[in-house]
Amino acid sequence: MTGWVIAIVLVPAGIIGIPLLLTPPPAAASIEKLEALEEWTRSLSGKLTAGQSLRSALIKSLQSAPAPIEREVGLMVSRLWNNTASTEDVLRAFAEDLNDSTGDVVASQLILAASGRGQAGLSKALDALAETVASDVRARRQIAADQAKPRTTARTVTVITLGVLGMLAFTGDYIEPYGSPLGQVILAVLLSAYVATLLWMRRMAVAKPLPRFLDLQARNAHRAAQRTAPGEKEGALA
Repeated sequence: MTGWVIAIVLVPAGIIGIPLLLTPPPAAASIEKLEALEEWTRSLSGKLTAGQSLRSALIKSLQSAPAPIEREVGLMVSRLWNNTASTEDVLRAFAEDLNDSTGDVVASQLILAASGRGQAGLSKALDALAETVASDVRARRQIAADQAKPRTTARTVTVITLGVLGMLAFTGDYIEPYGSPLGQVILAVLLSAYVATLLWMRRMAVAKPLPRFLDLQARNAHRAAQRTAPGEKEGALA
């Protein structure tokens, strides 16, 4: 219809790509998981206050587990039921399923209690952790709100630009030079630069996750390095 070869790629790419570039990054799911972790921590604290043991409280916490972390809590409870691992190992696996630095803080407190070093006062400690998680949620929501402002601006500018170019394409000879082979190349370069700008903006809006300190993969890698180190040393001596 237009006689432009670049339209074969431009139209489908614009229809599919531009909405994806202007949508917010998946930060809402992480915030919802943190809110659920706060609620679960408070519920667990209440069960411990009622005199239940840690293992029993963890198993019963599945009944009131919020939906965003119901899967992780369910896996933890199933491991406790199987009795194939210690409570400490189950809690480390629970932290791995959560895959969040704040989840590591909660899991580490429970691990200390399971090892007998933090059982006293655990309920108060969990209440304090819940307050910390709530503060973290508020901070992340504020960051997400600030990151949404440039996305809204970019969305508005993109819609206006596409609308103006669409009208000019059918009402005047403004874009006629882009119909030539050289114009097609220049148009491709300009559009690529605009898309690169949107990608850059999206990457800037994605916050890097905080490093975890209960990372199971890093721990296994460290243990493997310790096992191989003596062999390497012996080979060097030989």
